[in-house]
Amino acid sequence: MNKSKNIILKLLLINLTAFTVFSSCDKKNSITEPDGKLDKCTLRFSWWGGDDRHEATLSAIKLWNEKHPDIEIKAEYGGWDGWTQKINTQMAGDNEADVMQINYDWLISMSSDGKGFYDLNKLSDYIDFSEYDDEILSFGTRNNHLNAITVSMSGRGFFYNSDLYEELNFTYPTNWDELINLGKAFEKHDVYPIDLDIQSGGTAWYLCVVYVQQKTAKTFIDMNGNLGFDKEDFKTALDFYSELEENKVIRTIKDRIDSDGADALYQSPAFIDGKIGGVLEWGSSVGKYEAVLDENVLEAGEFLSDENGNKAGWMIKPSLMYAISADTKYPDEAAEFLNFLMSDEECAKILGTTRGIPANNKIYSYMEENDMLSGISYISTEKLNEIMPVTVSPYMDLQQIKDYCNTALENVSYGKASTSQAAEQLYTSISEYLEKIK
Repeated sequence: MNKSKNIILKLLLINLTAFTVFSSCDKKNSITEPDGKLDKCTLRFSWWGGDDRHEATLSAIKLWNEKHPDIEIKAEYGGWDGWTQKINTQMAGDNEADVMQINYDWLISMSSDGKGFYDLNKLSDYIDFSEYDDEILSFGTRNNHLNAITVSMSGRGFFYNSDLYEELNFTYPTNWDELINLGKAFEKHDVYPIDLDIQSGGTAWYLCVVYVQQKTAKTFIDMNGNLGFDKEDFKTALDFYSELEENKVIRTIKDRIDSDGADALYQSPAFIDGKIGGVLEWGSSVGKYEAVLDENVLEAGEFLSDENGNKAGWMIKPSLMYAISADTKYPDEAAEFLNFLMSDEECAKILGTTRGIPANNKIYSYMEENDMLSGISYISTEKLNEIMPVTVSPYMDLQQIKDYCNTALENVSYGKASTSQAAEQLYTSISEYLEKIK
């Protein structure tokens, strides 16, 4: 196994301690047991992502349907915004897809007792578990039930429009001061060095958390759901965000909404037309930004440090996982399809790194041997591996936490609250919410 990949998995295992969880939709229905054979059926497969992931996945499904004409796969897909709410509604109504791409925190919110998803341990006749390290399997385990398999590990990193930076004769920033100084320099050309997506993914707050964690050596929320930031830390985070706006490093929220409406940043005319010089994105999802620019224009940058070169505070997590519905009537067939997505070399050739760098050891080796791990997703992941990142708490991924943080950023950006006032409210809201759900 790749050495840096092994190091990062060890770190994740150390950080991934047991944590108390809650759920609004644990499964109570009877489970269809595997019968050891593949029957003719139709399965639903759901996922979110950008156009690059959609196109690759649809091609992979076409390959599957050609290989397995008796087991038809129907695709259900869309963008990330609103996707969690959609799946929650489906889960509550026992109407979710048979095979699902799931997010890290869904194991908290949808499977507190480990019964929210099918126990994949029962499907070992179809899923080749030997190609996954124990650490990888542990991430999807709830109450001794293997609820999901990690597809890839990922962290958010900076990716830059190389054409724009070269045209203006600027170099990519390596620390926070350099990033701040680029704002005024880029302003002279009516462009921005970076921008931060303001959708439900919480990108802007993520960067603020990294900044404070690096500065204080604290953890925003630990794996047990305990809040590590105090009110002053929240103020520091919001002050940093204000500094980014005031120095024209990023657009104000009002400017972004006026220009882009509800569109994600990769769909923004400002980004597509080269008015935005860089983005902060998951390595597993950056392909959607690559797809709207000319080939090889987007490049992976450095993980920013303080003035002393300290790069602590950056984070990593299981970027996404595959699970099978606890309600599926076709567990054998669903497991065969899940294993195809994770372990089939022809499928891997189609999917590439649209879901990040694969956690399946066989497919990782296959892609490495065939020079398929040379893109910016791989480069960014390798850079992240080198700086010993900390694990994102699944509690940080919960949508309510993201909503509280986005509201605080919006209130500051629109001048509805000072950073002190917004920090006070944010601290109170998150503290009370974490106590409620633990």
